[in-house]
Amino acid sequence: MEIVIRLAAFLLLALPLVAQAPASHPDDLIFQTSQGWSPRVNVESQMVMVYGIDATMPERIKSWRDHGYRVAVMTGVAWGQYGDYLRGDFDGKEHWNETQQEKSGKLILHTGREVPYISPTESYGRYLSKGVERALDAGAEAIYLEEPEFWARAGWSDAFKSEWQAYYHEPWQAPDSSPDAQYRASKLKYFLYRRALAQVFDFVKQWSQQHGKSIPCYVATHSLINYAQWQIVSPESSLLEVGADGFIAQVWTGTARTPNFYEGIHQERTFETAFLEYGALQNIARSSGKRIWYLNDPIEDNPNHSWTDYKRNWESTLVASLLQPHVSSYEILPWPDRIFGPKASRPDTEPTAANPKPNRVPISPAYETELQTVFHALGEMNQPRTYWQSAGSQGIGVLVSDTLMFQRTQPQPSDADLGNFYGLALPFLMRGMPVEPVQIESTYQGKDPADFLKNYKLLLLTYEGQKPPSPRFHHAIATWVRAGGALIVIDDDKDPYNHATDWWNSAELHLASPREDLFHTLGLNPSSEGLHHVGRGVVLYAAKSPSALSHNKTGADTVRQIARNAADAVHLPWKETSSLVLRRGPFVIAAGLDNDSASALPLHGTFINLFDPHLGVAKDPIIRPGDRALLLDPKFFPSGTPRILTASAKITDLMASAKQIVFSASSIEGRNPSDLTAIRLLLPKAPTSVSIAEKPLPQNEIHYADGMLLLEFPAHDATQKISVIF
Repeated sequence: MEIVIRLAAFLLLALPLVAQAPASHPDDLIFQTSQGWSPRVNVESQMVMVYGIDATMPERIKSWRDHGYRVAVMTGVAWGQYGDYLRGDFDGKEHWNETQQEKSGKLILHTGREVPYISPTESYGRYLSKGVERALDAGAEAIYLEEPEFWARAGWSDAFKSEWQAYYHEPWQAPDSSPDAQYRASKLKYFLYRRALAQVFDFVKQWSQQHGKSIPCYVATHSLINYAQWQIVSPESSLLEVGADGFIAQVWTGTARTPNFYEGIHQERTFETAFLEYGALQNIARSSGKRIWYLNDPIEDNPNHSWTDYKRNWESTLVASLLQPHVSSYEILPWPDRIFGPKASRPDTEPTAANPKPNRVPISPAYETELQTVFHALGEMNQPRTYWQSAGSQGIGVLVSDTLMFQRTQPQPSDADLGNFYGLALPFLMRGMPVEPVQIESTYQGKDPADFLKNYKLLLLTYEGQKPPSPRFHHAIATWVRAGGALIVIDDDKDPYNHATDWWNSAELHLASPREDLFHTLGLNPSSEGLHHVGRGVVLYAAKSPSALSHNKTGADTVRQIARNAADAVHLPWKETSSLVLRRGPFVIAAGLDNDSASALPLHGTFINLFDPHLGVAKDPIIRPGDRALLLDPKFFPSGTPRILTASAKITDLMASAKQIVFSASSIEGRNPSDLTAIRLLLPKAPTSVSIAEKPLPQNEIHYADGMLLLEFPAHDATQKISVIF
């Protein structure tokens, strides 16, 4: 029976908690921009990341600091405005040969010949360190390094060939000459960016010691899931081992709308994909105790979708991020200029064959106000009590390794749609089970690897499309199984990369696949299918291909039935739901799931709809399949105390008494008078007078109902004083 909220105070005490919020940080909300401050992009986070390390950087830092922002610096790792390095201005040597290159000789460029994707050498690491030094000297309080990316289709540049010789002590092999060569090329790409970032991390720590400061370094990166599907190699989890202090999880519509297969149907599943992508990166960060921010981008890099499309998909990715109860820090947007700036425009409708180039228009006042409301709400997500109001069985994970990126292209690429992962994860998520990608490397690395698996009761594993980087994983997972866990292995052993050169087929072991070593470690016959008891736990082996199951109409049912057999064996209650609903203090985050057994879920009570630019009141809302909702429950707060419930503005100078509430509000500068600030207040009784910027509000513009007052007035970056007397 799904729990329905009736009395918030009672439920907060009665329901089990899934997360205890960490202490808040002064930089829980951040954003990035290559521009200086302007009233149009004054989005009111605590910290701004000034992007790029060119000559204008100090001036841009100063412009934001002069307006009260803390300032960090972000710069690209795989690419950037680094023509001085390529031309030889840095060290007297040209570095064009470090451009990532395809087999055909085609250079892989980001935005032009002087902004290529780099195959990083040690000199490139020194160049990045020098640029970061300029940022530190200019007063940067943190360093964010963005997107260390090596394309799987690359590997033919002279620089890469030289690095192969130095790393493997043998002549370069064409990456597409065999699965073994492709796997080894990917391992080298992984190493090269890990080395480059380690050089920068080490430099920043040395600089910090010399200057008596503590400057953290973070990496802004896509998820392992996305990089694998997009055929990119990146160091991912290993960066925490060489000095990164945390991550920005770069998940947004552009990554999450990448289609995948479920029950044989290939389509975009933005919410489900985003949920798994965010989960993959928080799993890494949680294992280490390091910081993580979730990116929320109101649009995407592709400029040809409509504002309606962006809004719908942003709400899906946002809800997916908020359903991760362990994270409460956010990059509220990148590049505010492309959303609010004077040249920001997008199609007013989706392009069609009949209308391939629709009119381009600026962001609507309604979407702009909605964004401002949500940005400020994100700053309140660090709630002390959080619980699932509607969710299926928990404690379920799918094991993934960074090697998921190593088998993505010729000569024998793994499933292009990453069915080896989605075929195991989506059968659970689509039935309301908040499944997590679980990082294999974290089982034997990180802050406390012995405790890393304790929150999981059932784990799924395949070596189709990935391999275990170390036999230490097998010892860790065997210990977990013997302590009572249920391990499901779904693998037909037909992956050609089983023969790639690595530890399991060394001269000492000479095994046909890494799964053989896993089963030997568990004390099992590798060829024996079915359910096996190992200590207090179980291992269930099915000789099937997860990718093939994802392409099959009944494949998801097959996976769920296998999992249910294992769950029963370890007494894990099996529960499926049609929605995911999470309570975070006063906030209710909901997603209706679109599956063949989905039904509507009523939420009893009166809520404020934060996706409504007018902060509309929703009474007894119903969550239907495909719905996304971010609601606020006013009954969470004592009814006799006046307070601001939610606002699309920054609130300062707040004072409240038994008869009045006074505060100041500021927002981004409006494009036109129809751009509004919206505020809802909880009041013990109807107001007798309201003034905004010392101007009395006419009685017919005072909207009070259900114990709440709604205020709407033109947005402005300058503070406006509001006084409410009741």
